[in-house]
Amino acid sequence: MSAEIAALMGQAGPYLTAALGAYGGAVLTRAEDAAVDASANLGRRILHTVWRRRGGAERPVLESAVHDAAEDPEDADAAAALRQQVKRALRDDADLFRELVGLLPEPSATVTITASGTRAIAAHSIGTAITGDNTHIGK
Repeated sequence: MSAEIAALMGQAGPYLTAALGAYGGAVLTRAEDAAVDASANLGRRILHTVWRRRGGAERPVLESAVHDAAEDPEDADAAAALRQQVKRALRDDADLFRELVGLLPEPSATVTITASGTRAIAAHSIGTAITGDNTHIGK
């Protein structure tokens, strides 16, 4: 299950970041805002879903991690602490995992290929590729 959680966190991460940027530390208490972009609203729903499912001592710890990450968006440690709290919630609650998977859009099959430099070649799949001056292909 840890590989699935890691994959889910990789997909959810940009949405969480967008939510913190748009809503700040109030992301857990504010209602969805029509003026905020869809990515931020999805991140807010993810965080709110996790927060709603946490109980007892876990909820204030999650709230603190959210506030720390919102307070300093450039602080990688604060972002990691928040991700750790979400991962802990997912490990503790398989139903939460399924609920968050249902919130996230299907991963796209987009492939990004980049070529850089003189005579660089970039291709998703390729048969024969030759670069160079005065190259001849033949029998």
